[in-house]
Amino acid sequence: MSVDPTRMCELLVGLPDVNVLAVTDTEQLVRVMVETRQPRPVCTGCGGPVTAKDRADVEHADLPSFGRRAVLVWRKRRWGCPSRCGAASFTEIAPAIAGPRQRLTDRAGRWATIQVGRRGRPVSDVAGELGASWDAVMDAVVAYGQVLVDDPARFADVEALGLDETLQCKIGCWRRQVWSTQIVDVGRGQLLDVVEGRNATGPAEWLDDQSEQWRANIAWGALDLSGPYRKVFDTMLPDAVQVADPFHVHNIAQQRLDECRRRVQNDTLGHRGRKDDPLYRCRRLLSRADDRLDESGRTKLLGLLAAGDPKGEVKTMWHVKEVVRSIYEHRDQDLALGFVDRLGHDLQDTDLPIEANQLGRTLLRWKHQICAWHASGVSNGPTEAVNNLVKRVKRVAFGIVNHRNYRIRAVLYAGKPNWDLLNTINPAQS
Repeated sequence: MSVDPTRMCELLVGLPDVNVLAVTDTEQLVRVMVETRQPRPVCTGCGGPVTAKDRADVEHADLPSFGRRAVLVWRKRRWGCPSRCGAASFTEIAPAIAGPRQRLTDRAGRWATIQVGRRGRPVSDVAGELGASWDAVMDAVVAYGQVLVDDPARFADVEALGLDETLQCKIGCWRRQVWSTQIVDVGRGQLLDVVEGRNATGPAEWLDDQSEQWRANIAWGALDLSGPYRKVFDTMLPDAVQVADPFHVHNIAQQRLDECRRRVQNDTLGHRGRKDDPLYRCRRLLSRADDRLDESGRTKLLGLLAAGDPKGEVKTMWHVKEVVRSIYEHRDQDLALGFVDRLGHDLQDTDLPIEANQLGRTLLRWKHQICAWHASGVSNGPTEAVNNLVKRVKRVAFGIVNHRNYRIRAVLYAGKPNWDLLNTINPAQS
């Protein structure tokens, strides 16, 4: 059986309807020059035949070939009308080779999207493997990833919605903090989208873009003790029951305990905690739950408090923190609501430390959200898990300043797009 070497080369290139004009290679690089076999187009103005005005060799980074970097050189023709009908000249298009203004071939762009988006690899690593620039790879990831992220079927109805913020980056000589808000389907643990800022504007605008029916299906809104996010739910999802995350309720009680410890430390010794100071030595024991302290740890804690807490303020706040933890020892919502209301008012006693008064006001302000957990069992745990995935993308990139790139990479990694669509979609045009 006779074999056509040219045809074999075309098959190895793996592109339809191209002629391989030349192949050159070195130890590190393979360059393949091709031209299309497309039928001659017609003039967009008069409909007559067009002629080739010139040819330009356009280089595209391709997938590595046999362990070497590969460059596909496309001899691209520019067509013009010989009758001078006034129609502008135009360049041939072959999406199977590369999309408009893309510096990677189509197959290399799809591969790079999987590497960066699905596997969370650094763009610089993928760029080095392809022999392309960082910008070329990121442009391809955005072009293909944008379609996957905006796929209307990517997420369906949501029963519980979570909001939480993450520090995106620090910019400028003053290291100004730039924040983002993650919008999460708590039930599925899926990142729905990322918006700029940590105020109410971004999430409210995003929810406003969704259909009224979609918003009506949301029964629960999980949030930390954040005023702006509470405003989002009040404004955009008034029928959804807000649920304060138990971890953040525990955490705010622990914060008030730490504030009390530091205040008493300064009041008694006149300086911040040092390694030999009793209240500084017991700071880690104070953060542990009472039922997780063994007899030795409890004895040590009480001894250090006796030595460094002359008025018993820190010890009182430690007991208050443990009482707050007891809110979640059962699932009776009515019982919890009565308990939190009574606790919040009891903590307003002027004989208690000022930090206890502050904690009591917080509990009263959020009592309905706190006790909604007893009916729903919903928490912001899945939202925090998604935040960890987003932070992993940020760490791998050593920070991402551009919000568009940040959003695309985060949603591709944590947003559960339909990766089966990647081989069928056309890249978005920038």
